[in-house]
Amino acid sequence: MEAPLDRAVDAAVIAGSSAGHDMSMIGLFLQADLIVKLVMLILLVSSVWCWAIIVEKRTMMKKLSNRAKKFEDAFWSGEPLDKLYHRIKKSPHDPLLKTFSAGMEEWQNTLSNGVPDKEELQASLRQRVERAMNVTINREMNKLERGMTFLATVGSTAPFIGLFGTVWGIMGSFTAIAASNNTSLAVVAPGIAEALFATALGLVAAIPAVIAYNGYSNRLNRYAGRLDAFVTEFTAILSRHLETQDPKSKKKKAA
Repeated sequence: MEAPLDRAVDAAVIAGSSAGHDMSMIGLFLQADLIVKLVMLILLVSSVWCWAIIVEKRTMMKKLSNRAKKFEDAFWSGEPLDKLYHRIKKSPHDPLLKTFSAGMEEWQNTLSNGVPDKEELQASLRQRVERAMNVTINREMNKLERGMTFLATVGSTAPFIGLFGTVWGIMGSFTAIAASNNTSLAVVAPGIAEALFATALGLVAAIPAVIAYNGYSNRLNRYAGRLDAFVTEFTAILSRHLETQDPKSKKKKAA
């Protein structure tokens, strides 16, 4: 009769110790080991930072799309480029507007000394205008891509950081088994739950980061292609303008 009674007492003690653990998310965090707590804090901060970047990028891309559409409508409306350039100089900073302004500035600085009449000088002018616009595009795209590296880093490392917390927590659970000489699941359940909670936080941080990185990388690449296409169209317009101002071309047309 003593053995069953002892087992009943042990079961009651184990049940009491298990019930004493708070299995909520806050409870799992507060009762976790110091290392596991540090892992959880890192993942929580990373997740919050990722969501801040995601919201900021979403707002930014929406504004860029709206501004680009308005500018392209004005650009192809037939309004003289000089007048359009002076009008948008006071507009809010925008990559497309800055690209256009860089090209117009280089164009006007060269034409202040007269329209070049040699083909070599005209080709050099087109190259300088295109180079100035491409430099502006690269500088602006670097600004737009800020935060993307962090999203990629969190997406690739957060699961492993959470896994480290899980391994550390399970090691603590096995240490508790060795110290208590009791292999009951009720003894190790709280420690295992805390460890698995770290893995869950790693996935919570990583999944949105990966999705956002892939989505915004695609949208930024499309926007960069839109800027490159604008440079091509703009230099083509300048080339036609130079041809109409070239005396040699006028003579050929007259002949």
